[in-house]
Amino acid sequence: MTYAWRYLRSLVFVLQMYAAMLVFALWYTPQAMINRDRAYAAVHAYCRWVRWTARWMVGLHSEVRGDVPTDEVILASKHQSFFDIIIIVSVVPRPRFIMKSSLRWAPILGWYAKRIGCVAVDRGKRAKAVQQMVEGVTAPDAPKGQLVIYPQGTRVAPDAKRPYKVGVGALYAALGQPVVPAATNVGVFWPRTGVYRKPGLAVVEFLPRIAPGLLVEPFMAEIEQVIETASDHLIAEARAGLPR
Repeated sequence: MTYAWRYLRSLVFVLQMYAAMLVFALWYTPQAMINRDRAYAAVHAYCRWVRWTARWMVGLHSEVRGDVPTDEVILASKHQSFFDIIIIVSVVPRPRFIMKSSLRWAPILGWYAKRIGCVAVDRGKRAKAVQQMVEGVTAPDAPKGQLVIYPQGTRVAPDAKRPYKVGVGALYAALGQPVVPAATNVGVFWPRTGVYRKPGLAVVEFLPRIAPGLLVEPFMAEIEQVIETASDHLIAEARAGLPR
């Protein structure tokens, strides 16, 4: 299959992915306005649709490894592209994210993010962002579930290095909950920007839990080490399987 043909298929996939977001929103939003559970049903259905269409339209298969968290935990994940969000939300029962504040105004996405309890923070203001996270997560009306945070604060391409931010440590200390680290290789196939999607096997791997009770500094060192090591392994695995 030529690059031009794969690019065209990728373009069609991306267009239908955003068209499907509108269709799913039209169907689910009246129900989701009344019942939060229908909002979760909507995001689950949409994310499973994207995984399915990625498989048959561009040859991008996806797999979840490890134990999927279903209780009240902090899920600290490597973030490489939109697709790792898709995979996580497709399997985690009640996900809510720490997200950048500008996403509140994104059509459809912003409303559903608020409905499922996502917490918006101003990423450029470190102390304020940490305060916003803790207050938003611990608010009396905050829904229970799996709190997803990206410790590096943004998408990071494979092989790129960015520091882990203290926000995940602040939540770990404030909530006293176990943390489930998650590694991924999706950036090998689905870039941070652009249209082209490569065929292959994208993986999100849920790693063994880190129990509450550590001091923040050793916790931060441990979470970075386990996520980066596992992600590097998945990236090497993905590249070994890429068509030449």
